[in-house]
Amino acid sequence: MAPMKNIRHQTGRVSGESVESMKTGRPVDIDRFRHLYPFDSHYLERNGLRYHYLDQGTGESVVMVHGNPTWSFYFRELVKALSPRFRTVVPDHIGCGLSDKPDSTGYGYRAADRVADLEALLDHLQLKENITLVVHDWGGAIGLALAVKHPRRFRRLVILNTAAFLPPAGKRLPWRLQIVRNVRPLAIPAVLGLNLFSRAALHMAASRKLAADVRTGLIAPYNSWRNRLATLKFVQDIPVKASDPSFALIRQLDERLSTLAHLPTLICWGAQDFVFDRDYFNEWVRRFPSAEAHCFADAGHYVLEDIPDKVASLVTDFLQRHSL
Repeated sequence: MAPMKNIRHQTGRVSGESVESMKTGRPVDIDRFRHLYPFDSHYLERNGLRYHYLDQGTGESVVMVHGNPTWSFYFRELVKALSPRFRTVVPDHIGCGLSDKPDSTGYGYRAADRVADLEALLDHLQLKENITLVVHDWGGAIGLALAVKHPRRFRRLVILNTAAFLPPAGKRLPWRLQIVRNVRPLAIPAVLGLNLFSRAALHMAASRKLAADVRTGLIAPYNSWRNRLATLKFVQDIPVKASDPSFALIRQLDERLSTLAHLPTLICWGAQDFVFDRDYFNEWVRRFPSAEAHCFADAGHYVLEDIPDKVASLVTDFLQRHSL
């Protein structure tokens, strides 16, 4: 974690033309979907990089952690639903969203780096207790790794199509991800050059056709070769074997995840997810037998895009019934 003396806070509403940092390959224009994402931007300077996050509303804190290739835009409807009564904090991982996008010499792009960034943000915001954690995709491993490290900070969990454990018995990485992870001569031009990972997600991660402005918002930050580096690095960091750099972190999380099973937990799952399928949902239910679990046949990996109102209603009700 960076020393606090090296961390500076910035805030304010920004226009699309001004969302450009020194570390970005190309400006990110948010004006085209500002009507969907009407939030003030906040920045934390961490190790010379600007770490973007939303901080909307007041009250009990709800921290939302995104995965790949999404960003804080993915949680927009949940922020709108909760911020009238809760303080919603949603960071963009370094290399994602409106955060800086350094090359691999300027940032580690490993799961441990993501966990340290999130911890630094919560420390800066003085979020020391009673946090509700909402996680999706890679956000599960990142957010819950921090939760098992500081269990007294967290009081409620909301789980959305993610994993925070080693794959269930017999599960293998889907072949599409294997290619991106392992075949560099194909992955680098496809992901960094053609943006195929982010573009494919627009069609494969949601069960319904996404509106044009939603599609624009989801992929807007990944608008150049350099700005897509994080989407590739996330896949390359998926731990498969013990020698992989992030395997030890995920194995430790796997072993300690049960220490969080007593927390009030809500699971909202899109059943049409081709990566985090029903086997992962069943594994969550097995590990968290007291959780309120919902599996939706009409939703996919982007469950908050397919059924945002339904999920927001369930989350709102869950928070009210488990008031702190």
